[in-house]
Amino acid sequence: AAHWAFIWTHYRQTYGASEEDLGSVALQLRHNASLNPNAVMQKPLTIEDYLGSRYVVRPLHLLDLCLVNDGAVCLILRRTDMAQDLPHVPVEIGGWGRAAIKGNKMHALVRERMRPQYQEAGRQALGMAGIALADVQHFEGYDASTIHLIDHIEGHGFVEPGSGLEFCKSGGMAIDGALPVNTGGGILSGSYMHGWNHVAEIVRQLRHEAGPRQVKD
Repeated sequence: AAHWAFIWTHYRQTYGASEEDLGSVALQLRHNASLNPNAVMQKPLTIEDYLGSRYVVRPLHLLDLCLVNDGAVCLILRRTDMAQDLPHVPVEIGGWGRAAIKGNKMHALVRERMRPQYQEAGRQALGMAGIALADVQHFEGYDASTIHLIDHIEGHGFVEPGSGLEFCKSGGMAIDGALPVNTGGGILSGSYMHGWNHVAEIVRQLRHEAGPRQVKD
């Protein structure tokens, strides 16, 4: 968790954010998890609970960091022309992208917060899918820590740098918000499946099988 602590410290100093601000991310994902019967952590969470949780690496609390748990996710992929007339509606993969850190890793993580990598990977994926960022109506991001999820939201360009926490606090990342994020609780409260549970949640959402956490339309 040490590098996330560096990232959060730099973010706080740059934008003047508080621990209470960051706690809004943990609270939002716990609420989402409470609507997911597969989630590990479903107990309601308050900001007092968050602030009262022990520090793991200052200034990050226990509830800023992903779970450690057992579990499994199964994904079945096959060619589109072979995925017709099956018991479940197939979900097509529209695009993907990849970008790596080159040079000083800590500089890229802490000062740049991986924004160049998010921008490049997003450009590739959206270009392949033939859509714009504004077309995205549901986002699943790797939430190894609360601040890393904010790095995703800001890095891809959904909101301006420094405004991600206010976006979360105002309900922008809620299931009925402007950009529903990690609707199954992510890996902060849902389960730590190295991000594969995010893919399973996307499939459930696109099949309209998410129950009370279903994103509208």
